Amino acid sequence: MNDMYESANTIKDELYKQIARIGKCLSSDKRLEILTLLSQGSKSVEKLTNITGMNFANVSRHLQILLEAKLVKFTKSKTHVIYSLADPAIVDLLTSLWQISEKQLPDIAKLKNEFMNELDEVQTLSLEEVIEKLDTQSILLLDVRPKEEYDIGHIPGAISVPMEELESFMRELPNNMEIIAYCRGPLCVYSAIAAQKLQDKGFKAYRMDEGINEWQHHFHTHH
Repeated sequence: MNDMYESANTIKDELYKQIARIGKCLSSDKRLEILTLLSQGSKSVEKLTNITGMNFANVSRHLQILLEAKLVKFTKSKTHVIYSLADPAIVDLLTSLWQISEKQLPDIAKLKNEFMNELDEVQTLSLEEVIEKLDTQSILLLDVRPKEEYDIGHIPGAISVPMEELESFMRELPNNMEIIAYCRGPLCVYSAIAAQKLQDKGFKAYRMDEGINEWQHHFHTHH
């Protein structure tokens, strides 16, 4: 009988060690950034290097650690190695992690408020407010992420206006339009910068904190 208890305890210890492999992966801010970027669509190592500002060797090392814990997978093209999330459910893990962090860590709200205070009165709309506006008014929903991320998946009705195209896009718009900008989600500030630029040009502009993943999560859980 004792042998059985010992065996059960050994298995229990082993199981926790296995789960801790995922935990160790999530203990790096840079790996969390890479996972979040991959949640928006597959990317080459070069692309991840450009976006994160890390060097190639560091990105490769982080990807190797994520690979060992089976959080990412890769395919090879002729010239590039393309990484993606190993499973779509990892997006839910990242969403939950963000929600818990935002709820439990007051520093997050402080950092976000400090950044928003640098902008002139840019209003953040909640997901619910955006859904309501989309139902009732003539508003434009702008996706300011790179075009290839928009092509992989975007909020229904949104139009693709990557940040570098925003200036020329504004010149063609009648400025009685209401505009809402979104980017990669709560950890991305491009939507706030876009809303500020639009406001400076006389548009009634807002930003949305959420991105495509949070949008899909909302409809998945509410419908």
